[in-house]
Amino acid sequence: MSARRAVLVIPGSGGCCHVPHQLFAADAARMRGGDLHRVSWREDVPAEPAARGPWAVAQIAAALRDLPEPLIIANSLGTLAAGLAAERRLPAIWITPLLHRPEVVDGLRRAGAPCLLIGGTADPSWRPDLARELSPYVCEVAGADHGLRVPGPLARSAAVLAETATAVEDFLDGVLWPTAAPARG
Repeated sequence: MSARRAVLVIPGSGGCCHVPHQLFAADAARMRGGDLHRVSWREDVPAEPAARGPWAVAQIAAALRDLPEPLIIANSLGTLAAGLAAERRLPAIWITPLLHRPEVVDGLRRAGAPCLLIGGTADPSWRPDLARELSPYVCEVAGADHGLRVPGPLARSAAVLAETATAVEDFLDGVLWPTAAPARG
């Protein structure tokens, strides 16, 4: 196993980094030598959508100050960090990125490091063609909403979790940290 790597885990608007898809992505990084650091929102998310960007970015920038070139794992609201990641050339895993927000798209266009985009076709924030334009690493789930849940029995949404976890592991092992892959089996 290689030396510890910093990983910054940024929540969505619910403020919890333990939503299943983000939890599994963080676990995959930890299993490969990642040293996890989590952002905790300092107050309630602003009600006005235009205020959310500056509010979130200020807190994320503060969290980045003390971390040496971390991998970012961000969910939904946390994807407003795309501009910060681009400025610092940081790799990222963006889970349900807010592709309807110009500042997120701009940050992803300027990305200087690889990023994985994970989204569902039933998510109003997801833009399939745009996602593929922004990154060669895309995990798109047919019929999944913004929480990456699909209609029907819960087992179908659990299968989506397995699909996204595999995409994260493949991205980490094949793109970011090829020598850090843990033994499987």
